[in-house]
Amino acid sequence: MRILLSNDDGYFAPGLKALHDALRELGEVTVVAPDRNRSGASNSLTLDTPIRYHLSVEGFFAVTGTPTDCVHLATHRLMPKPPDIVLAGINNGANLGDDVIYSGTVAAAMEGRHLGYPALAMSLVGPKCEHYETAAKVALKLVKQLKSRSLAHNRILNVNVPDLPYDQLAGIKVTRLGHRHRADTIIPAHDPKGRDVYWIGPPAEGDDAGEGTDFHAIENGCVSVTPLHVDLTAYSSMDKLNDWIGAMSLP
Repeated sequence: MRILLSNDDGYFAPGLKALHDALRELGEVTVVAPDRNRSGASNSLTLDTPIRYHLSVEGFFAVTGTPTDCVHLATHRLMPKPPDIVLAGINNGANLGDDVIYSGTVAAAMEGRHLGYPALAMSLVGPKCEHYETAAKVALKLVKQLKSRSLAHNRILNVNVPDLPYDQLAGIKVTRLGHRHRADTIIPAHDPKGRDVYWIGPPAEGDDAGEGTDFHAIENGCVSVTPLHVDLTAYSSMDKLNDWIGAMSLP
């Protein structure tokens, strides 16, 4: 297999190395990741400045861009042949519920699927994020499964793994996205010159976190696997929207 890895924590992140080391047994692994932490970059592209890269001492490509830039650059320029699969992660922290809207990790996987490749987003969930090897083993099993049974078109898997030793996992669950509480996460502060500055605070706790959600699976020690659409069209709303539009008139 030709495997492309990226992330949003940066090319130096321990989760990326753990994923790289676990997947090498399956074939050729290419790592193209941001040269610094780009968490929360979502699906953004760098359009106003040129993108540069260098080959780091660890043998990974470090890119002066977003996770989406990395996947785009890798598949169109840096890889001599297209990848068979794109993996993003292992993220240092959860990508549960509403997190997927902002996540650069999920965005890298989305870009891979948008370009036509099977894709997974891997995240480790816990206050300290120590057991990256657990998430790497889960990723290896999922990729092996994809070799024999491919994903449906226009889907990625968003995978969250509890920060536990592998033998302490309670299982694996197919889940839906939950939702977090709405919370005031803006933290005011001052710079050294006394000027107002603001920090984006930590994410809120789960609100819609009942059975069947990704939050519930993690809380119970299970790996959460959530299928995500790349196509954002709300097909179930189209008939009602046609009626609504039909009541309008344009010149």
